[in-house]
Formats: sequence, C-alpha cells, structure tokens
Amino acid sequence: MNKKLLVIMLLTIVLSGCWDENQPERMLYINGIGVDYKDGKYDVYMQFANFANIGKTEQPNSDVQQAEVGHASGDTMDEAIHELYHSIDQKVYWGHFSYLVVSEEVMKNGRLNPVIDTFIRFKDTRYHIWVYSTKDPVEDVLLVRPVLNKAITLSKLGDPQNSFEQESFVETVDIRNLLIGLDEPGHEAMIPLISVEENWKSAKESVKATVLSGVGVVTPNTFRGFITEEEARGIQWMSNETNRGQITFKLDDDNYFTMVIDKVKVKIEPIVSLGDVAFDVEVKLGATVSTIGENVTTDIIRNEIKKEVEKEIMATYEEALKKDIDIYRFSEKLYRKDVKEWKKHHKDGKLELTKESIRNLKVYISKLDSDRKSFKKTIE
Repeated sequence: MNKKLLVIMLLTIVLSGCWDENQPERMLYINGIGVDYKDGKYDVYMQFANFANIGKTEQPNSDVQQAEVGHASGDTMDEAIHELYHSIDQKVYWGHFSYLVVSEEVMKNGRLNPVIDTFIRFKDTRYHIWVYSTKDPVEDVLLVRPVLNKAITLSKLGDPQNSFEQESFVETVDIRNLLIGLDEPGHEAMIPLISVEENWKSAKESVKATVLSGVGVVTPNTFRGFITEEEARGIQWMSNETNRGQITFKLDDDNYFTMVIDKVKVKIEPIVSLGDVAFDVEVKLGATVSTIGENVTTDIIRNEIKKEVEKEIMATYEEALKKDIDIYRFSEKLYRKDVKEWKKHHKDGKLELTKESIRNLKVYISKLDSDRKSFKKTIE
C-alpha cells in the first residue's frame, strides 16, 4: 500500500475522535435560570457561573465577576433561549444547571408546565434542579451574590441543603419531587418562595440576600396562591424532613422564651367513620432551651411549646383552606391507607377538607434539654 495513503488513513482514524470534543475553556456554564411571563411572552434570564474563578478557591477574587445574567424573550421557551444564544460568545453547557426561579406571573398564567417541560427534555440537564418561586423581579434574584462573596455555586439557591440542616423553615424541592407531588393525590405541590432583601452590610455597601419567606402552591394547571411568613410556620412542624427550627412564645409582658426544635416526627392517621373522613395528627419533637426567663419550670415550658406548635399548625392549615390548598397532603394519606375509601370521597384526586377534618392534634415533647446544665439564667 502506498505509504502516503497509509499515513492519511491512520491520521483520519486518530483525529476523528476529536471532531465533536467540547473544549472546557470554550464553553459557558449555566448555574441558574429565571423565567417570567409578560404580555404573552416568556422572559428567560440565564445566569452563567465563572468556574475558572470558582475552581481556584471557595473565596473567589472579589474583583472578578462570579456570574453574569443574560436576558431574552420569545413566544415559547425554546424561542427565548435561542434568542439569547444570539448574544452568547461560546457554546453553552447545561450540565451544571442547578436551580430554576419562576415568577408569580408564570404560575398565575398556568405556564409552569411548559417551563419544566423545556428543561427536562434537554439531554444535558438533570431532574435534580432546585425550583423556587418569587414575587420580586426574577433578574434581581439571579443577580444576588452570596454573603462574603462565597462561591456562587454554594449559594442558598444552588446548594440549599447545607443551610436547611441549620434552619428548616421551608423544605426545598427539586424538579423530580415537584413532578411527584403534582402526580400524587391531591395533585398539589409547594414551591419555596424567595424574596430579595437588603439586610446585610459591608464597610463599602449594603448587600442583598435571598430570603426564604414561604411557599407558592401549584396544581398541574393552576396556581393556588402563596402562604407566607408567620402563616407558613406550621409547615415545618408537619414534616419528618424538618431538621431544626425555633419557636418563641411569651409568658407575660416581659418574659419571652425561644426554643430550638429538632427531631420532628409526624404521624397522620386517616379515620373513616359514618361516611366522613377525618385525621388524627400526632407530632413528636425535641426542644432545647435557648433563652431563659424568670420563675419558669420545665412543665410550663413543655405546655407552652405544645400550645405554640399546635397554634402554628392550625394557623397554616386554616390559611391554606381559604385558598383551597391541602397543605398537609391529607388526600395522599387516605389514598395510601385505603384507596377504596379515597375513591368514594375524592373529587379530582382531592378530598373536601374543613377545619374539622383535623379530628385530633396532639403534640408531644419527647425530650426537653438545655445547652447548659441547668434551666436557670446564667447571670442572676
């Protein structure tokens, strides 16, 4: 065989493996996406992370931008994304896409389905993408940088589990669990509500931060509404996923107590009697004294914790009823226990709930502890 022909054939075989190779330095990496819906169009905001800077240290150089946000709009999600491609210098990699923020308008206009559908069909994206809702401008949420300029990939939005272990006010949800929640009876899912607040300061400037402030509740096609702030506090006491929270109560005019709550265990028992469905709820939790007041016994502390937790659970439940939300997923509990009874009582997969649907609510303090050896004040 001709030597020149042999060399060409060998080069063709060796080099052909590099033709479709992606060069990391010639790619842009998506960290977060924000979606709004205005005037019949999707507004898409892409947040690119600067991994070249982040990869060197968890405390990046403050003079280098960690992320930049681009924007485009279109009649469909795909059109908006491709419009944005027009202004992007390099190939886009979706494999590091970690969180999605949707506006209130997206949910109100029933546009959550096409948004989710767009991303789960990309071959590079995963189902483990955190989902948030917001009433604030989506762009503002994506432009927030972590406090102390920590790596943006470790922000509350992109890496929420770390902060959730310390304070479990609202449980985060990824696309996989969102879809499961919408598929199971009563076909509703909670999406954490994020707001932007300027509650941090450095020597040079005020610093904005993302704050978990409640939940938005969606069905496959509709938006039920938001449950926020104090009215959302009961959710954490009705979840076995809650790791740690706090509760504060007042005994008299000058005497406040704050307790750290952990080891939350919830048992919900559907009761079917004489054609009616009700639920017995049992909550067990541990409590640690954080601050001590005057002339207080452990029995008083236990009773006050029970009263406050019961009050918050019922306040959230009643607020949810006003918006026709099955906030504690009672419909699914009956479906799991007795599908025949569920079929008799459900309407579109969901039970008709009232305030009396909670037949019994009992809170037990399994352990009352103190960070110190006594329940007396440190300085008398």
